[in-house]
Amino acid sequence: MDTLLTAEIAANAPRYRRKSSTFIDGIHDVSNDEGNMAPAQLYSTMSGRLFHSGRIAIVMVGLPARGKTHICVSMARYLQWLGVKTRIFHLGDYRRATVGDGGQVPQDYFYPNASPTSVMLRQKILKKCREDIYAWLNHENGQVAIYDAVNPTAAGRRALAKEFAKHDVQTLFLESYVDDEEILKENARNVKISSPDFHGMDPNEAAERYLKRIQTKIPVFETMQEEELNYVKMINAGQAFFYNNVSFNYLSHRIVFYLTNLHIKSRTTFFVRAGVATEEDSYKADAPLSEEGRSYAVKMTETLIRHREQEQKQLAERTGQEVPLRPLTVWTSTRLRTIQTGEPLREKGYKVRQRSQMSQINPGVCEKLSERAIRSLYPEEVERHELDPYHHRYPRAESYHDLAVRLEPIILELEREQNDLLIIAHESVLRVLYAYLMHCSTMDIPKLKFPRDEIIEIIPAAYQNEAKRIHIPGLDPKTVPGSPEDIRIKVPGSPPGAGLAPIPGLSSPTEATAPGSTSAVTEESSVSGVTISVTRPPEKVVNKAKEMVADKVADED
Repeated sequence: MDTLLTAEIAANAPRYRRKSSTFIDGIHDVSNDEGNMAPAQLYSTMSGRLFHSGRIAIVMVGLPARGKTHICVSMARYLQWLGVKTRIFHLGDYRRATVGDGGQVPQDYFYPNASPTSVMLRQKILKKCREDIYAWLNHENGQVAIYDAVNPTAAGRRALAKEFAKHDVQTLFLESYVDDEEILKENARNVKISSPDFHGMDPNEAAERYLKRIQTKIPVFETMQEEELNYVKMINAGQAFFYNNVSFNYLSHRIVFYLTNLHIKSRTTFFVRAGVATEEDSYKADAPLSEEGRSYAVKMTETLIRHREQEQKQLAERTGQEVPLRPLTVWTSTRLRTIQTGEPLREKGYKVRQRSQMSQINPGVCEKLSERAIRSLYPEEVERHELDPYHHRYPRAESYHDLAVRLEPIILELEREQNDLLIIAHESVLRVLYAYLMHCSTMDIPKLKFPRDEIIEIIPAAYQNEAKRIHIPGLDPKTVPGSPEDIRIKVPGSPPGAGLAPIPGLSSPTEATAPGSTSAVTEESSVSGVTISVTRPPEKVVNKAKEMVADKVADED
């Protein structure tokens, strides 16, 4: 079979075009919802392209283990959140599809003076990848194509810029340059050494061997110095930036601004609800925590600290080295209940910061009204709300879209944060921030549920994020259910009182059983060996999509 046909079949197979449930990161989904706006999209145009900025190809540059895939996935997540039609084209996907399962490229495949056979194979793979880029930009109204490959030579980059220019596509090169040995080893440990080649090997030794193998396989790499090209050089995971000629439109400057907030260092984000307040139903009252709420804050703090210490212990056992516990920063809104929920952590010496943008969604005139009263007083508004619960707002209220736009500064600061982060907020805020990190659709966001007896943990990974839930034991069952509906109208498509749980096991939405979106749950022993009263252990999403991209861990494209 022709290798290009093989690549076409594999690159368009369901593994690359799956429909995620809300349980797993959907950043690599190919959306079929052409008419839907993105969560933080401010406007739409006839062409479907935003900012009137034309078409842009972002071309990644850099050796493996430099965080290129992490950067381009994070960038795609942000741009798609804003409504910019963005898609990632990983050259490694095309190489694997062409050589087939278990196939290997020739030894000299990456060499500048490769054999004619290797050159032909390389050109076929490159041609198919670029044909898909042009087809997506020209026929699917794509706006930003992210081309994830090494692109090691100046001559090759100049030729690529000329080729894109012939198709009326502006080119922005983005190099991740790393000469810090500690960052390189950490990247290799975190991403690459799960390859079967390094099974059972000491992580530090495996990281060093992997980096040496890269030097052998890709002997020639020229860092970007081409004065005539538009490029950004990110140095040592965001320690410094260098820009050249980046002046062609507003969207390119927006991308550069985002990159200045980005880093590739490993860290974890936790989401948790605020405790029960004395006036739980009131938005205006800003009520303090009740006695149950204060008890919840203490138990949540103890559970989180215990979980982080156990994770640190397990990491030390895997690596054979003492691993320092990463610092933890706590963010709350300016609402009294969230501040008081974070008080036990502040007393233990953790840094707690208040964020005014993280206040809960404003219910407007519907505050404290029953569903019957809302239907009687605002029948037309109810009809609009049932058609689009994400974008609709009741009189003097906020929509989830308003909340997403309000939270954009928080999202940028979240990307900038290098410590582990705990966010204590109202359920409406958690829905939006979770949806950003796990790439949920606007139709799912209003239905997400966060019970109080769960801490949700998001673990960023290079190809896609992972999620885990940590059970908080010993809570009064009355404090567990979801918060009062912001506007007491049942979201269309959900049974009374139900919603999509962001983590499996809390409910069984129909999306979870859709073909290609199976999400299984396995129990972890992360709290075994520690004497605590736990009704169920932390559970981690077994991400089937992650299994399907497991062959990317040793990627050298």
